[in-house]
Order: sequence, then C-alpha cells, then structure tokens
Amino acid sequence: MNIRPIHTKSDYKAALRELSAYVDNEPRPGSEDSDRFEILATLVEAYETKHFPVKAPDPIEAIRFRMEQAGLTVKDLVPYIGRTNRVYEVLNRKRGLTIEMVRNLHRHLGIPAESLIGA
Repeated sequence: MNIRPIHTKSDYKAALRELSAYVDNEPRPGSEDSDRFEILATLVEAYETKHFPVKAPDPIEAIRFRMEQAGLTVKDLVPYIGRTNRVYEVLNRKRGLTIEMVRNLHRHLGIPAESLIGA
C-alpha cells in the first residue's frame, strides 16, 4: 500500500492529487483502493488540522451573519437581548453578551453557543 506520513507541503499536495483521483472515481467499499482513500483522507485531515486551524467565529459576527441569513432587524433581537439600545450596544461591541443573552440567541435563533461565547 506504501503510504507515508505527510510532513511537508509537497507531501500534502501529492496526497491531495491522489485523493482527487479517488473523489472523481469513488473506490468500491472494502477494496484496497477504498482503504487507501480512507487512510489518505485521514492523513490529509490531520495535516490540515495542524497547519490550517479554523478559528471560532467572532460572537458579534455570528449574530450579524444570522441576522443577514434570516433577514432579521435590530427589533427582531429585542426579545433575546433586551431593549433596542441594548441590542445596538451589543452589536457595536460596547456591551458584552450575558449568559442569558447567549442562551436566548442559541435557543431561539439557532446560533451555536460556541460561536457566541467565543470558544
């Protein structure tokens, strides 16, 4: 099977090239090619996690994104954050989110709690 760890960018690019061939022509489950594909995908994922970590979204950007997605206005956030002036303070980063606000935004608007607490 001759698979090696991915140590360098050139190793990474070679693994991606090989993976792309399998994506275009998916191997039969249980075959040696299928096992090779799975191992290569695992190695690529590990390399990407180490070298290209994804940062958690900013809490305010997460709220703004949900507002844009759902066509929400500041008034729509009042039940979850508080009065209009408080919503503006939060969106302008003049006031932080409280635990209750995080719970409400998560529960009612489906914004991931991890995004809201900045984890």
